[in-house]
Amino acid sequence: MAPLRWGIASAGKISHDFTNAVGTLPATDHLVVAVAARKLQDAENFAAQHGIGTAHEGYEALAKNPNVDVVYIGAVNNAHYELGLLMLEHGKHVLCEKPLCLNEGQSSRLVKRAAERKLFLMEGIWSRFFPFYRQLRERIARGDLGEIREVEVEFGFVLSDIDRLRLKSLGGGTVLDLGVYTIQVCLWAVGGKAPEKVVASGITNDDGVDVEVTAELHFPGGTIARMKTSALRQLKNVAIVRGSKGSVTLHDFWCPLKLTDVDGTTREDTLPTARHPFNFMNSCGLRYEAEEIRQCIAAGRLQSTSVSHADSLTIAHIQDDIRKQIGVTFPEDTHFAI
Repeated sequence: MAPLRWGIASAGKISHDFTNAVGTLPATDHLVVAVAARKLQDAENFAAQHGIGTAHEGYEALAKNPNVDVVYIGAVNNAHYELGLLMLEHGKHVLCEKPLCLNEGQSSRLVKRAAERKLFLMEGIWSRFFPFYRQLRERIARGDLGEIREVEVEFGFVLSDIDRLRLKSLGGGTVLDLGVYTIQVCLWAVGGKAPEKVVASGITNDDGVDVEVTAELHFPGGTIARMKTSALRQLKNVAIVRGSKGSVTLHDFWCPLKLTDVDGTTREDTLPTARHPFNFMNSCGLRYEAEEIRQCIAAGRLQSTSVSHADSLTIAHIQDDIRKQIGVTFPEDTHFAI
C-alpha cells in the first residue's frame, strides 16, 4: 500500500508538533506532502523546517491539492467547522484537533457531511491512542477494577494570558480547550455511556469565557465522574478511575507515560526521539493517532472505534450543557442550534 499523504492546515505550534511526530513513523506509511497557512510566508517557513514539498497560501489551495489524502486541522477552535467542511467538500479525509467544533450543532453537521461524502473524520483526541489508555480499557473490560464507581480528574495550568483560551472570538474557555480531555477520560472509563445529569459551576473572565470549571457527570447505575478545569492555576492533572476492586491512576492523563496499576505498582512508558523539539508535553504521542487513521482509511472505515462520531457528539453535548450552566455562549450557539 502507498503511504498516506498528509496535508497540514495551519502552521502553528500544534501543527508543528503533529508533523514532527508523524516524522517518527515510517515514510513507507506516512508522508506530509503539503502545508497551508493564511500567510504564504508562514507556510513556506513551516515547509522548509519540516522538509515539506508544497506550501500553500490559504486553505482552499490545500483542499484542492490532488496529492493530499487526509488533512490535519490544527487551526484555532472557531475555524474547525469551516475548515472541516472545506476539506470534506473537496474529497479529503479529516483529522481535526479537539474540540471538533464549537458546539454540538456544528459537530453534528460536520459528522453528517463526512458520512454523506463517505470520508473519514475524527476529532483529535490523541489521548485514547496512548498504550496506557488502551491498557486501562482492557483492565476495565476484564473486570480487574470491578464495577466502576467513580472517576476523578482535573486539568489546569496558568493559561489566562493565552489568546486562544481567553478570547471568545477564538472559541476560548477551559471547557473547550481542557474540558474535552477531562470529559473524554470520564467517558472512556464508563464505556462511552452518556451521563444522565451534568451539574456544573465556574468562573468567567471579562470576555465572557470560562477560566475555571467544576462539574459532576452522573451516569446510569450510579457512577459519578468529578472533573475540574482551570486556566488560573496548576492542578494535579491526573485521572483516577475507581472501581469496587481497585483503582488505576493515569498521570499527566491527557498524554500519559506513567500509570499506577490496580496492584499499586507504577509503570512508565517512553516515546521515540523526533527530529525537532516539541512545543507541548509528550507531543510525540500524536504519532499514535496518525497511525490509527492510516489503518482506518486502509480498511475503508469512516470513523475510529476509539474516537467515534458518537463519542464526539456526546462530548460536544456535555460541553454545551456545562457552558449553558455557567453562562458562556458563542454566536455559533444561535446559528447552529440543534
